Amino acid sequence: MSTREPMSQVRERTANELPEGDVSTAAAAPSTLLFAVATGVIILNLFAPQTLVGIIGPSLGFSESGAGLVAMSSLLGYAAGLFFLVPLADLMENRQLVLRMLLSALVMAIAAAFAPTGWSLLIFLFLLGAACSAIQILVPIAAAMAPPEHRGRVIGNVMSGVMIGILVSRPLASLFADLWGWRSFYAISAVTLALLAAVLALRLPERRPLVSASYGALIGSLFQLLYEEPVLRLRAFTAALMMASFSLFWTSVALRLAQPPFSLGQSGIALFALVGAGGAAATSVFGRMGDKGWTRTATLVAHSIVLAAMALAAWVGGIRSGHPIALLILLGVSAVMLDVGVTGDQTLGRRAVNLLKPEARGRINGLFVGIFFLGGALGSALAGTAWNWGGWIAVCAAAAVFGLIALVTAFSARA
Repeated sequence: MSTREPMSQVRERTANELPEGDVSTAAAAPSTLLFAVATGVIILNLFAPQTLVGIIGPSLGFSESGAGLVAMSSLLGYAAGLFFLVPLADLMENRQLVLRMLLSALVMAIAAAFAPTGWSLLIFLFLLGAACSAIQILVPIAAAMAPPEHRGRVIGNVMSGVMIGILVSRPLASLFADLWGWRSFYAISAVTLALLAAVLALRLPERRPLVSASYGALIGSLFQLLYEEPVLRLRAFTAALMMASFSLFWTSVALRLAQPPFSLGQSGIALFALVGAGGAAATSVFGRMGDKGWTRTATLVAHSIVLAAMALAAWVGGIRSGHPIALLILLGVSAVMLDVGVTGDQTLGRRAVNLLKPEARGRINGLFVGIFFLGGALGSALAGTAWNWGGWIAVCAAAAVFGLIALVTAFSARA
């Protein structure tokens, strides 16, 4: 295929697996944009509960500490999907698998919008999160379409969509909740997922797996891959620690912003959450650093940024009087720094694991992202406990501990 071959011709190769590096970076540009938008739309459902815990919890009878379960359930479901659904990408044709998972997510979003009790909502959000793991089938397709020397850049561009979706999910959810109640977010999400499924049904190229095995053997091979691939173990572990810091901060910051000197309502919290979207710009930068062979240095920089962000957030959040606008700006700076550090680590990690075994890319991606989302679920679950124990300072301290462990681990690995 020439470097100028259009997307329509890529779709005509339905009888064969989409080979590695089959499309140049230039030719794949429209596809990369499509993948970035798709992953950004899907992931909205995973992080919206973080900013809605203060509303959903009381409305469905959860205590302040138990409200963290709302934010945890979708992340835990996502991790389960990564372990048990994403490996199917190495067994089934990817396009049909993605579309089926999107339809399942659509049904669960509708169910969440009408959930009658707190526990039913947790179940629906868990299943919604599992279906949203379709994201990690789309990312390997994008990686397979790029030549190895540009793979970090392409993954970084697609991850920009993921990170923008993560960061925009909170202000969007807050805005919809302020206007029409928290259930409106899931109703609107269902409509968006339906539109996305229709677009992907027309545009998404087919990609057939390289291996032929039973589902049981495929799942069993996950442990073997973890054992055989030290890079996968290292990157998944540090990414999990980074995600725990991320979730601790963003699950708790709405509670801090509602207190003096900020005293923000839901709309103000939505605007604050929007500033974190600036961190998405780091994906392409860190992807390029990985392509240049600077992976270890860039990783240590990313972890150090997270530690600095938590130190700044703890200092600003500990001030109970002063000019609220100036303090809000400083807290916003800490949020952007946190998002830059977490995004950088994840982008470098994705690049590293996507260069391992092409025939196991679905399983490797599932393992990598599943493990780091377990870290995110842990951070969300600990947020309520840390807040009740020591308030905002305890939240920042816990997030910093995760960041410090990641930094020490990456430094000790020397790889």
